[in-house]
Amino acid sequence: MRKRPLGKTGLVVSELSIGTWGLSGDAYGKVEEADAEAVLRRAIDMGFTLVDTSDAYGAGRMERLVGKLAKDHPDLVIVTKGGIDRTTDPARKCFAADYLRSAVERSCKRVGKDALQVYLLHCPTPETLHTGEAVEAMETLKKEGKIEHWGVAAGDEDVARAAIDRGAEVVELAYSLTHPIDLHRISGDVMVSGCGVLARSVLGHGLLSGMWAKGRTFEEGDHRNERWTRMELEHRVGQLDAVRFLVKGEVHTLRGAAVRFVLANHLVSAAILGPRTKEQLEQLVRETGGGPRYLSDDDLRQVPRALDKVGIHS
Repeated sequence: MRKRPLGKTGLVVSELSIGTWGLSGDAYGKVEEADAEAVLRRAIDMGFTLVDTSDAYGAGRMERLVGKLAKDHPDLVIVTKGGIDRTTDPARKCFAADYLRSAVERSCKRVGKDALQVYLLHCPTPETLHTGEAVEAMETLKKEGKIEHWGVAAGDEDVARAAIDRGAEVVELAYSLTHPIDLHRISGDVMVSGCGVLARSVLGHGLLSGMWAKGRTFEEGDHRNERWTRMELEHRVGQLDAVRFLVKGEVHTLRGAAVRFVLANHLVSAAILGPRTKEQLEQLVRETGGGPRYLSDDDLRQVPRALDKVGIHS
């Protein structure tokens, strides 16, 4: 497994990392804890050294599971998030200093660490970062040794840019073959700041598997039921024809091309994969290949033009 620096944090992590939202049962339907553990163990066996989680995933269950595995793998880098208060119904975002302090303490207990290596504010607004207590709370907790590095899981480019402006050391945001624009627009900010970038949703919640029919339906409890209308999904599936030219030679599948596209960007510290089974995990790793060149320069130059023709801004 090839490794990359996580910005200027001093941490060096595997370029493929493992996400736990899908394993929590919150995103795509129920996953047995034994199965979730099996996926994480297999990822670690294959050389994954970064796990992305949150105190909101499975109401803390994923943090506890990651902490359990970290006991036998002290070099595992744990990235966790906070700022979603699930003690209320419905859950609410909360980035008050007192709340964040208590959230960090709870996360430390769950993962079994005295300090959290990388702690991300979970989808705040730009206003929260510029005028609220959150950034000051992060800096204070870092000085006290409760967190080593802080950053932001950003919902869009405006949040990511605000995070970098306020000194975030790591930014996590959606970046994929069909949604490249946010990272591309902040690339200058990233290069100047030296901020680490974690790319999530690299397969577009499964869309970039390239295997869906336009009439695809999802099981109850799957967030994709609420994410797209039927017409939107049909349109998105149709757009994929524009990038199927990437599937050739040693690139055997669209999902393989999608992960390779993300890794071809040198600004990306790690691509977060979200498999729900060991088989899916092994498939993705196999199809991503052994390293550069991930996609040819000619193909990478063609991607923006191909996307533009189907209305995707890059």
